[in-house]
Amino acid sequence: MTKARLKLHVRILSENEIAFGPGKAELLEAIQRTGSISQAAKCMNMSYRRAWQLVETMNQCFRSNLVETQTGGTHGGGAVVTELGQLVLNKFRIMEQQAIQAVESEFEELSNYMKVK
Repeated sequence: MTKARLKLHVRILSENEIAFGPGKAELLEAIQRTGSISQAAKCMNMSYRRAWQLVETMNQCFRSNLVETQTGGTHGGGAVVTELGQLVLNKFRIMEQQAIQAVESEFEELSNYMKVK
């Protein structure tokens, strides 16, 4: 028998755009690890174009860029998560944990009424 699970998705909206959410957080973490939007996209099985769209949306929704890019040269280009990007990512991960903690006891009670536990 499988166990009931709780899965929350926290999203921050700016007008009708998703300024930040789980996918963008994962992308920022991948950019931090790889130093590249292209490599981050590969790690996530995402097209380079889609990764760029997500980065552009994030950069447009915040006061300053969350990701900065360097154009290629003899050592190639790259990307870095800015100080603001790191702050947003950290705050977002804290918000996710707080959201889970806020509903955990209600979920536990609700799961008692499910066929799966």
